[in-house]
Amino acid sequence: MGKVVALAGGVGAAKLLRGLVRVIPPKNLVIIGNVGDDTELYGLHISPDLDIILYTLAGIVDETKGWGVSGDTFNCLEMLGRLGFETWFKLGDRDLAIHIARTKMLKDGLTLSQATAQLCKMLCIEANLIPASDDPVRTKIQSRQQILDFQEYFVKRGTANHVTKVFFEGAEKAKPAPGVIEALREAERVIICPSNPILSIAPILSISSIKSELATLKAPITGVSPIVGGKALKGPADRVMASMGFEASAYGVAKFYGSLLSHFIIDEVDAEHKKRIENLGIKVTVTNTLMKSLEDSVRLAKVVMTAE
Repeated sequence: MGKVVALAGGVGAAKLLRGLVRVIPPKNLVIIGNVGDDTELYGLHISPDLDIILYTLAGIVDETKGWGVSGDTFNCLEMLGRLGFETWFKLGDRDLAIHIARTKMLKDGLTLSQATAQLCKMLCIEANLIPASDDPVRTKIQSRQQILDFQEYFVKRGTANHVTKVFFEGAEKAKPAPGVIEALREAERVIICPSNPILSIAPILSISSIKSELATLKAPITGVSPIVGGKALKGPADRVMASMGFEASAYGVAKFYGSLLSHFIIDEVDAEHKKRIENLGIKVTVTNTLMKSLEDSVRLAKVVMTAE
């Protein structure tokens, strides 16, 4: 089997990926991770979307919260609060260990992709997780006249702000991380995970050479809708799409990706959109896309891998 490449954001992507590594040999999977959410707090480099994938594939994710490390404590954060620091970004003690390790590697001269590869090795992850770029690409949210950093919009303000524009600072200068373009060229199949199209996948596509490479691929590109029944399974994807003029539906997601997709997988409750999506020139599979358990993830991964 050749390489399978997945474009991935946060929780929805991680759930599909945990199924994929049980359907194909993990070493054949290359995950291109979103870095638009990356931020610096307390002097530490934090990569939330890379981390949710790391924790999920390492089997240590907190399944209940959907983020962070299972069984984590928050003693450090509590003390930071007593010292007068803001503590709206919930970093557990074990979670902090990962950020400390990453930051040390970066200060020692490693690139983000090299540090990520080291963390994968340390956590015994066989799949290849590569950040989309080693260069900073930062998602910025415009809410009317106000510009917000992504984490301020997403975590501090709980996605309450109306989104009028999203842009990716640094994208025009950013180069794909080593191995990204090579993986795409060698790919037998490319998967766009069920991640927020505008906030999780668009930052990856904002790097022009990645998007142009995808546009010329002969390998099939299969997407999975993160919107089911007009609602995002997690996060504000439906609201963000609607506020930016896209239909908040499986059809709206398919239209957003357009000609990049050769195949799109939608949930059974969205069967009414099948014909509309096919009219865009995209093949459609209708199935149960909810991933409440590992078995669900494996089942959906099998559907993705057999989509023709």
